Amino acid sequence: MAPDTSHTLSTGHYDPKAPGLVTWFDAIPAFLDNSDTPRAYLERQLDVIAAREPDVKAFVATAFTVARKAADKATTRYRENRPLSVVDGMPVVIKDLYEVKGMPTELNSPAMAGYGGDKDCAHARALRDGGAVILAKTVTTEFGSADPGPTRNPFDLTRTPGGSSSGTSAAVGAGFVPAGTGSQVRGSIQRPAGYCGNWALKPTFGALNRLGGHSMSPSQSVLGVHAGSLEDCWATAFYISSTAGGDPGQPGLYGEKSLGSAVKPTRLVRLDTRGWKDTEDETKEHFEKFLKDLQGKGVEIVSRKDDPDIEALEAALTTIPDFLTPMFAWEMLWAARVQRDKGEMYISEAVLNRLARGEKMTLQDYRDCLDKREALRDAFNKVKDRADAFVTLSALGPAPVGMAVGDPVYGDMSACLAAPAYNLPLLADRGLPMGIQLLGHPHGDFALGRLGLWLRDAILGAP
Repeated sequence: MAPDTSHTLSTGHYDPKAPGLVTWFDAIPAFLDNSDTPRAYLERQLDVIAAREPDVKAFVATAFTVARKAADKATTRYRENRPLSVVDGMPVVIKDLYEVKGMPTELNSPAMAGYGGDKDCAHARALRDGGAVILAKTVTTEFGSADPGPTRNPFDLTRTPGGSSSGTSAAVGAGFVPAGTGSQVRGSIQRPAGYCGNWALKPTFGALNRLGGHSMSPSQSVLGVHAGSLEDCWATAFYISSTAGGDPGQPGLYGEKSLGSAVKPTRLVRLDTRGWKDTEDETKEHFEKFLKDLQGKGVEIVSRKDDPDIEALEAALTTIPDFLTPMFAWEMLWAARVQRDKGEMYISEAVLNRLARGEKMTLQDYRDCLDKREALRDAFNKVKDRADAFVTLSALGPAPVGMAVGDPVYGDMSACLAAPAYNLPLLADRGLPMGIQLLGHPHGDFALGRLGLWLRDAILGAP
């Protein structure tokens, strides 16, 4: 479905029922009956990109000529009723922490200028083999963790799109593509998806193959998907996992290739997390109203006030800063040293300071961090059977004015728990997107997505 982007340059007019996103799953029937083609679909998207990309600045490299050839091949396959996969012909973008043949992988750092372009990472190869049309590499923050790039929020160009999956979230929010890939160490999928109105999945740790990517925190980093619909989000993620598998040693995503029917949650756990105290008052009001609406529709909401184990989990979540920052500093040591050796003038002060902190740590310090993270996961496991899922926010408020990418506090939770989480763009907050985060236990990605379908239909109405 082609997007209506006429509203997206106006501040304060975001409507979650008509966000201007573009979808793919519902376009496939028209390709099969020859009333539309992947090439025509691509050209419509390229027109949107030509009109809006100069302002949004989501891309660091493009491959439009190659994309048109790929779309032509997909068009022929649909005409002959032999599409390769659910992503055949689908325009996609790849975060510039991952290698893609024909485009450099520069990680928003002059230290990486001109690097790569000779091969695909695992998930780009899987997408290409399935017929997907790789349009572009998208802007990220420096090494996925520090200085922001030039990308703007598509719903208000004075505001950040978030980070580090800045370009992908902006490209989806602007209606450029139906899907793209991002990654998260802390809040780098959830927060920008919330700011830019994306449906997004930060999956169970290791569920999507990261080979060919560059991460500064390998024990936390997760490859995920941003999309214009929940259906496309799941179908793309599941296709990648079923084709390329998960990370080595990980089983990948469990489930089916499409989410199927919505499932109504019986009970949800409301989590405040350590972000609640800093959340903006209007955002809190919207969230409280959202929970009351769910209760009015027959969903039980329980919280820390109702269960001492939930209270214990909330307390454990406050320990995240004690281990996450030093753990990140230790894990980035070898990758960051390689970049620093090229010259400190190429590296931001933030990365240099983090590297210096890591160099002062000992192996025992790192082991202590891992023990603290494991204690948090133990607290999480104790509430596994208390509800169908957990619900919280994706960000402290609407996207901030300026380029600072925002506080990742609400994303820290799923990252540290190795747990799946969806951003559901169900609300508006002061005329800008407001994401609801739906969190589950590891390997519950599929069931969580079906709950997300019900929440979408209950709040926004069935599409």
